[in-house]
Amino acid sequence: MYLANEQRYEKMDYRRLGKSGLKLPAISLGLWHNFGDVDTLDNQRAIVRAAFDHGITHFDLANNYGPPAGSAEINFGRILKEDMFPYRDELIISSKAGYYMWPGPYGEWGSRKSIIASCEQSLKRMGLDYVDIFYSHRPDPDTPLEETALALDQLVRQGKTLYVGVSNYSAEQTAEISKIFQELRTPFIIHQPRYNMFDRWIEDGLTDVLAEEGIGTITFSPLAQGLLTNRYLHGIPEDSRAHRSDSPFLTEDNVQSTIEVVKQLNDIAEKRGQTLAEMALAWNLRQPTVTSVLIGASRVSQLEDNLKALDHLAFSKEELTQIDAILAKLTKK
Repeated sequence: MYLANEQRYEKMDYRRLGKSGLKLPAISLGLWHNFGDVDTLDNQRAIVRAAFDHGITHFDLANNYGPPAGSAEINFGRILKEDMFPYRDELIISSKAGYYMWPGPYGEWGSRKSIIASCEQSLKRMGLDYVDIFYSHRPDPDTPLEETALALDQLVRQGKTLYVGVSNYSAEQTAEISKIFQELRTPFIIHQPRYNMFDRWIEDGLTDVLAEEGIGTITFSPLAQGLLTNRYLHGIPEDSRAHRSDSPFLTEDNVQSTIEVVKQLNDIAEKRGQTLAEMALAWNLRQPTVTSVLIGASRVSQLEDNLKALDHLAFSKEELTQIDAILAKLTKK
């Protein structure tokens, strides 16, 4: 029987999420990949246990995570039931609706029908009465924001989620839906955008909106699908994601076009006594509006390596200036 590490809360940094009363660990575990039916349950179980033993209380899912879609929630639900249920009140579990999940006109996007049905399905897959955070995973160009907001508000009032959030919304969309939530008095407390050294779009307006509205941020893809690690410093491994032609997010061209910048960033990381991945995670957390950073892990050792980022979060002005100068070289290409 699993017994959690009694010292699990001693080293983790917990940060308040915007103006809410909720705190998240500085590093959270995302179950996008490595938790589907194509992965072994024993490895998944070991990663979840190790995460909690190190103070990671937040586990982030979505209806379509796997592969196949839905399997990550099923597998996490099994681990939760068999290992983690005695600790349910110590966990923040989140899920989302918005990307394609089932055939027909209601299996994706942000209609009231889709949002409500998707949440019901997610709760059933995980064996839960409620999730702590439920997101609109992406804005729907054909559904009014009011309808999506009202659907999320209904889930709160029904006790199926404690808080709501959005993901992949622009600054303008975030400001607009925030006003709707304020009128409804819905606990809208979090935005989940993509953010890393190579993709800084949130700094162009979104961070200002989040600060003004008191909304917290949890970022995904902080390592740019592995570009901001030591994985490609000496070439493209045969078993790497970039080498596979089926990867929609990372290609050999991505590696070749960024490798010189990556090497220069790695030099700064080494001077800081960190790996490039550790520095990239710390760089995300330097942003004042960022509460937590989502990491993925395919093995326990990878998880533990990423947690070392918490040992050195501070940056000097000189380091940040050097990093900005290096990253500017990408925009000039």
